[in-house]
Amino acid sequence: MYKRILVPLDGSSTARRGLREAIGLAQVHGSRLLLLHVVDDYPLLIEASASAVAFDQVRDAMRRQGEAVLAEALATAVEAGVEAEKLLREVTAYRVAQAIVEESRQTHCDLIVMGTHGRRGISRLMLGSDAESVLKSSSVPVLLVRDEDASA
Repeated sequence: MYKRILVPLDGSSTARRGLREAIGLAQVHGSRLLLLHVVDDYPLLIEASASAVAFDQVRDAMRRQGEAVLAEALATAVEAGVEAEKLLREVTAYRVAQAIVEESRQTHCDLIVMGTHGRRGISRLMLGSDAESVLKSSSVPVLLVRDEDASA
């Protein structure tokens, strides 16, 4: 049923829980995983005091961290016998959620599986919800997975 599953990853335990769910689905359906990490450098641009050198250093560190997240996820998928590929994407002009939805369209994914923190109240208002934005704007099904340890 699902040939290609997009799995956005940010290095959190919640994202790793989403990855485990996606691996299970891929094993059952013989699907291929597309592991995605989005580097969002917009917050760095907002920081007016950041020099160009500091900006480049932080962005490079974010890229390295994203590559490490993807390498770990790829190893996990391969160890489980699931075909997977990794993709690091950088965005500045728009939200991470928009990049996820766009990537699912461009790569013809049948499903998006992602972790959600399940925030409520003020923390949701302050931090927003990429998962909710993906759910609202995706043209393919979205499976949101909460971390077992996530508090309500």
